[in-house]
Amino acid sequence: PSLPPAPWFPPPNRGWRLTLVPPPGPLPASGTAVPPDAHTLVGHAPMSRPRPTRPSSRSAVPLAHAVLGGGGDRLPLVLLHGLFGSRGNFQTVAKALVRGGSGKVLMLDARNHGGSPHSPLMTYEAMSLDVQHLLTCLGITKCILLGHSMGGKTAMTLALQRPDLVERLISVDITPVSTAPVSEFSAYISAMKSVKIPDGLSRSAARQLADDHLRPVVQLPQLRQFLLTNLVEVEGRYIWRVNLEAISHHLADIMNFPVFHKPYPGPALFLGGSNSPYISSKDYPEIKRLFPKADVQYIEGAGHIVHQDKFEEFIAAVLNFLPAP
Repeated sequence: PSLPPAPWFPPPNRGWRLTLVPPPGPLPASGTAVPPDAHTLVGHAPMSRPRPTRPSSRSAVPLAHAVLGGGGDRLPLVLLHGLFGSRGNFQTVAKALVRGGSGKVLMLDARNHGGSPHSPLMTYEAMSLDVQHLLTCLGITKCILLGHSMGGKTAMTLALQRPDLVERLISVDITPVSTAPVSEFSAYISAMKSVKIPDGLSRSAARQLADDHLRPVVQLPQLRQFLLTNLVEVEGRYIWRVNLEAISHHLADIMNFPVFHKPYPGPALFLGGSNSPYISSKDYPEIKRLFPKADVQYIEGAGHIVHQDKFEEFIAAVLNFLPAP
């Protein structure tokens, strides 16, 4: 999920509705209270403690999750994070969406990430099955899916597999095609694996040591800080809570996308950053084939982490795409 070194903007493409998202009007103040019936439910595991269980490769794993908001009759909005991320990446986004009237928002940790169980399997079919299992457990029969990067591909996979579960889809800065070179992420994983932190260090000292070790390979400070959110203390030792072995083994699967022949019939929004190369005009034919009702929009000045780079514009674009109450 690194940012490109130079701005990039897609050329016009005849027949496509390409929208540059304008700056929004004022959002509710950050101090605005979440509706009184809002609540937070955390499932299965705290975010800071990995779950090294090994479920069957054919079974879903119980995903750590949190629910914000509630009440009303709006469909729940499910947020899926990207590679090396966690549900915490969407905490501020979820609060803003609830304040904006989105209804219930569900954030979850993908398998091998955050507080969710570890599994040797890391394919989009497996991650889609995990989300389906969670929806069943929560009694959700239809939802709106929003996924960023890897989470966007998981959301697309689920929508294509089970369109009956997905009322509409938002894919943030990712398309149903191959993405970044595997070698770039292999280097990050190798650097993370080689970090050795002595017992007894304070959290700040441990993070500084890991940051110094990653710097030669992961040169962008923002990306290093993002990776370091996965460094956690468990029983006096610092470890990576992401399953580096499984991610490394399945990097090619994560960078690619499964083959589908039947399109998803519902509304879809592909929301990219104008400074990111991840939604390119060369991807439009495949988007159109699998998501014939897709709308492609770009937020000016945003890189790959669209919701971080242009927060207010991102929230406005999402709220605008949601169905009317």
